[in-house]
Amino acid sequence: MGGLSSLFVLLMVALLVADVSFSSWQSFAEALAKPEIQAACRLTMISCTLAAILSVWVATPMGYLLSRYRFPGRVAIDTLVDIPIVLPPLVLGLSLLILFHQPFWGWRLEDFLKDKLHFPVTFHWPAVVLAQFSVSCAFAIRTMRVTFDQINPRCEHVARTLGCTRGQAFMLIALPQAWRGVITAGTIAWARALGEFGPILVFAGSTRMKTEVLSTSVFLELSVGKLEAAVAVSLLMVAMAVIVLIVLRLLGTGLSP
Repeated sequence: MGGLSSLFVLLMVALLVADVSFSSWQSFAEALAKPEIQAACRLTMISCTLAAILSVWVATPMGYLLSRYRFPGRVAIDTLVDIPIVLPPLVLGLSLLILFHQPFWGWRLEDFLKDKLHFPVTFHWPAVVLAQFSVSCAFAIRTMRVTFDQINPRCEHVARTLGCTRGQAFMLIALPQAWRGVITAGTIAWARALGEFGPILVFAGSTRMKTEVLSTSVFLELSVGKLEAAVAVSLLMVAMAVIVLIVLRLLGTGLSP
């Protein structure tokens, strides 16, 4: 077991060394100077942040519900939450595409959002956020559930005997104790959104200066034979991932879901 672990660590180191040795500072700077890559960086930062915020907003009450309560259908909900984790990314993107374009009772969700609310989704930037959120939220829910599992509910029970409602006990007792888990869930969701590719490619496309993010930038640069630019963008994403890992280590919570 120790030998296999060492081999895995060596493989990770070898991959990083290979990327760094293949690229150069000049090619890295040239890639980052391209307007398309800069636009992809901006959209990546915005979309990942929005996806992380939405994930934490949904994951906090959902994690608390799955941790504290036993109710009919709980197992089914718990299973549904894990589907984005195990589902092939392309299938998830295809499912999102069908959801927005399949007619329901004579109308399509995409047409309703576009015509009535003037808010197109498919093949626009909201599709990027939704694709990232669909996967990252599942990881955030798992993190928040474990967080609440590790918090003793006794203080919440005492608060309820003193007159607090369930909502007040959650807001005043449980949530302040879970702040570290909230930050961890948001960080993991952000990192997961950063690496998302399949659903974005199918549901949002990879149009430059419109729906291109860093993960699709690697694909686009490879498709036109610009390997050095693809490696440069990959190294930028590796640097972002390392920063996320450092934040998690400083929090002292690790990556355990």
